[in-house]
Amino acid sequence: MTTKTDEAGLGYEQARDELIEVVRRLEAGGTSLEESLALWERGEELAKVCRRWLDGARARLDAALAESGPDGGADEEG
Repeated sequence: MTTKTDEAGLGYEQARDELIEVVRRLEAGGTSLEESLALWERGEELAKVCRRWLDGARARLDAALAESGPDGGADEEG
């Protein structure tokens, strides 16, 4: 069972899509203050999940680039 605060298994695309839906609902209005606050909090959680995924991807990319050397791994002569 996945709870509101258990996003360990939530993938980037799933979190992003849910975040888009949260934003749409907030922009559309028509929700009570309590519902709006709950949506806002959920959006903050989802944004953190997306940020963690993107930070992880950036770290992997940086590590791969560092392994290939300063010239990006190209061994051009001349």
